[in-house]
Amino acid sequence: MATLTKTAPTPAAGRTARRRRRGTSALLTGRDRVVATVMVAVPLLLAAAFVWLPALASVGLSFTKWTGVGPIKLTSCADLPSLPGLPQPGCLFGVQNYHQAVTVYPDFWPAVEHNAIWLGVFICFATPLGMLFAVIIDRGIAGSRLYQSILFLPVMLSLALIGIIWELVYAPNYGLVNSVIGRTGNDNLIDWLGDPHLNLWALLVEASWRQAGYVMVLYLAGLKAVDPSLREAAVMDGATGWQTFWRVVFPAMRPINIVVLVVTVIESLRAFDLVYITSHGNPLHGLELLSVSVTQNIVGETQRIGFGSTLGVILLLISLVPICTFLFQAFRREEHR
Repeated sequence: MATLTKTAPTPAAGRTARRRRRGTSALLTGRDRVVATVMVAVPLLLAAAFVWLPALASVGLSFTKWTGVGPIKLTSCADLPSLPGLPQPGCLFGVQNYHQAVTVYPDFWPAVEHNAIWLGVFICFATPLGMLFAVIIDRGIAGSRLYQSILFLPVMLSLALIGIIWELVYAPNYGLVNSVIGRTGNDNLIDWLGDPHLNLWALLVEASWRQAGYVMVLYLAGLKAVDPSLREAAVMDGATGWQTFWRVVFPAMRPINIVVLVVTVIESLRAFDLVYITSHGNPLHGLELLSVSVTQNIVGETQRIGFGSTLGVILLLISLVPICTFLFQAFRREEHR
């Protein structure tokens, strides 16, 4: 009966291994190390200069009263508006901008409401529509490549260009919509972008047109990653196409579902370009959004950089909720593997 014996490495084998390690390290010359350091350091410096430092500066400025000129001063209790006949409420030094944002600033709660409506339309309309497009194209219908390119085209266009295109569509006198429904006369015009009861919903059509194509691409990637054997097993068990998708395919795309949810929340919060193009930089009733309020306070006529930074920090904190949820889910999946 043969026995297996473990032989100790010979001195020659040890010298060979050391030569290999020295040879591998010798491949990295001083120039290679410099190039690798630069390739890592430059993106980090750019991210710090254009992302992290401005974000930290905004957090610091959110506690101040500054117009962009002159000294920067911390907000005080005297900055709070006092009500006639009532004593001045107690306050913490430096947080008066936050107090004014949620109690005094007239556009704050309408902006929060409109952002919530934007998110609701994206979740209830744009995301299911994009998923429907992805399912249909994934079936390999004739001309699926052409349909995919057409539906993805709005994603490739900038939001500013989309706003200009839809301004022509919604124009009161010569726009496509009014021409189709026959409302081009001076006595029966519909001002889709000027009417505060209609302009938000008109912009949501524009935004959903683009968002559906974005979601379609994400779900197409998720459908391609689903194991085909799962569908085959469901079909063999007698499941219909609808049952196969909702009970087998859709749960298998849980990572993509989380990504789509996070992207949808972020896109609804950062909505700015379409509103800014439509309003031509001026505040319009019915189109109050948090991102627009930040810009109007920082670069507008009032130049309230401290208060605009406060609104930006509030928007950042709201955005961190879905981002942290996504990171938590991603790290937990990695730990369970």
